[in-house]
Amino acid sequence: MKRAFVHLAALAAFVSLPGTLSAQVQNVDPDTGAGWQQPAEDPYAQQPAETPPAGDEWTPLGTAEDEAAAADSTPVETAPATPPVQTTTAAPGQTVPRDDIFQAAEGLFGRGAEGLAGILEDILRDQGEPIAYISGQEASGAFIVGARWGSGVMRHQIEGDRVVYWTGPSVGLDAGADASKVFILVYNLYDGQQLFRRYPGGEGRAYFVGGFSANYLRRGDVVLIPIRLGVGARLGVNVGYMRFSERNRWLPF
Repeated sequence: MKRAFVHLAALAAFVSLPGTLSAQVQNVDPDTGAGWQQPAEDPYAQQPAETPPAGDEWTPLGTAEDEAAAADSTPVETAPATPPVQTTTAAPGQTVPRDDIFQAAEGLFGRGAEGLAGILEDILRDQGEPIAYISGQEASGAFIVGARWGSGVMRHQIEGDRVVYWTGPSVGLDAGADASKVFILVYNLYDGQQLFRRYPGGEGRAYFVGGFSANYLRRGDVVLIPIRLGVGARLGVNVGYMRFSERNRWLPF
């Protein structure tokens, strides 16, 4: 009886075995591969090395010396150099011809005025031909503190003629009164409107030829050289300025 029970148990186990095996066996079509299941990915499997994308080449890191050389070769942007300052000079044809200057001065002071040619020669040799000149007259007086009033016509080589006025205070070891004819050489005045400003200067500092005297007045690039021939009694040296305007002014300041 016992042996029969063992045989029955063995037979039951053999009958159930095909079902179990059939659960673990997969039917795979050898032509199409249908029915194949990808096995689970092993997390411990070694991953393949990444390949750089097409067009990118792998470049090994350089040494410290290579990096320093590359840094030295890197261009450095610098601020543009400040352009050099250029002074404006009159182009040919913009200055008053020498002969016109002598004719205008002789027309004011009189032909053959003693010392006129000499003082003009000295100024033109040192300064060159002016861009304009002013022909006029003025009255002045001083006792330590002085003042002057004048008027004339400016003949500009580019802009033509215009009437101008001037006044000016002075101070110094100076006394007397006189009336003068004045011929003013004008340099670097490319815009006639720029004349109407104050020009500092000093009497008794430039040229003395015969009865003529001349001094410098300057503001910026503009230089004025008044040549005077006076009638009266005036003695001394002073400093001051001349202020030019488009209309007559009574106040000398």
